Amino acid sequence: MSNNKYFFSTEPLKALVLMALMFNSLSLTAQELSLEKAIELAHQSDPWIKGSYQKEQANIAQSIAAGQLPDPVISLGLANMPLDSLNFNQEPMTQLMAGVSQVFPRGQTLELQRQKLEDISRQHPFMRQDRYAKVKLTVTQLWLDLYESQESIRLIENDRSLFEYLVEVAEVSYSSAFGRSRQQDLVRAQLELTRIEDRLTVLDKKRSETQEKLAEWLYDTGAHWQEMGVSQILPEIELKSIHEAINNQVQYEAPDFTDHPMIRSLDQQIMASETNIVLTKQKYKPQFGINASYGFRDDAPGGQDRSDLFSVGISFDLPIFTEKRQDKEVEAAVSSKEALKTDKTLALRAMNARFNEASERLSWLEKRQKLYSDRLLKEMNDQAEASLNAYTNDDGDFAEVVRARIAELNANIDYLNINVDRLKTIAALNYFSSSSEYMTSINGKQHD
Repeated sequence: MSNNKYFFSTEPLKALVLMALMFNSLSLTAQELSLEKAIELAHQSDPWIKGSYQKEQANIAQSIAAGQLPDPVISLGLANMPLDSLNFNQEPMTQLMAGVSQVFPRGQTLELQRQKLEDISRQHPFMRQDRYAKVKLTVTQLWLDLYESQESIRLIENDRSLFEYLVEVAEVSYSSAFGRSRQQDLVRAQLELTRIEDRLTVLDKKRSETQEKLAEWLYDTGAHWQEMGVSQILPEIELKSIHEAINNQVQYEAPDFTDHPMIRSLDQQIMASETNIVLTKQKYKPQFGINASYGFRDDAPGGQDRSDLFSVGISFDLPIFTEKRQDKEVEAAVSSKEALKTDKTLALRAMNARFNEASERLSWLEKRQKLYSDRLLKEMNDQAEASLNAYTNDDGDFAEVVRARIAELNANIDYLNINVDRLKTIAALNYFSSSSEYMTSINGKQHD
């Protein structure tokens, strides 16, 4: 059996793995997309940010216009013209008239209209800060999804060479007079190789779909990374809001959600709704208007001088039937404010629940990560090596060799998934930790 052992030596396996790793290292180029670069490009190419600035400027311009008096009204007319002769100087009351009138809105309506639109305009910086954080989170998760698919393919490609070698070993052993492989060993090895091909096909489809989703955020940035994919270096994302408990168990302290840009945006909407209530109450007050006119009269037919005429007046309405108009408008304004306060309460509740869920998930993932790195991966590798050594020494089963290799591959992919999920969870926790104070400087850079 000494000759037979030559075919089952582990040296070719190690050589194939080394060649695969060398090949993968050569594929790293400058065209690969890093996570930091992806986030930067997504922020630069986000049209929503530009639209937000335009909306803010529109609200500011509207607030200035809303605080101004209505335009005065000029009137020109011919009064009391006799129809029998159409003679301008026949009757003493015939005159050419020119007048001007000005309406003064109710109470503090102008100032409150201006204030309301200013309050609305102030929500846009917070909305941009929230958008910035959401884009960062979305691009981070898409980048990590793409990295996960890419690296899963790489791990399976590396192991495919091992299974191809096992197929060759089974074929040689089966055809050799001294070989002890059975036909079912050959079929099993080929079957697992086919399954690997299927897994690669599924992962390649997932990678392509994720690339398209990520490319949507990098549209028209001039980045050409699709052919090479993302970088093969998994970045470390720093987690905010951590404190160490006394019992050495890491816990994650919830941030002040009331300072989150999304909540601050809702606060501005509530502030605008409060101003709107005061504005609506102005409708209980009368609206005043003044008018003045000048009338030119011609001299009498006998040459007698006629004095020109000047008129001035004031007008105002009487909002005395308020039950079905003003009262209902105030009621609607108050209800709108309460609805916005409810939206804020729901948003805070949802953020708190999602943060707690993510923090619990992170704790669970870090426990699994430690278990895999400290024990499970090594034990899986030892099992695979032991099963192969046993088989090459006529003391093992070929099916067990295949199962051990598959288990090791699955463990490596699971460990990859754990690492990726951990970073995605950290990114989600960091989104909840975004504060308006922290994001203000970023928002200013975006504006520049």
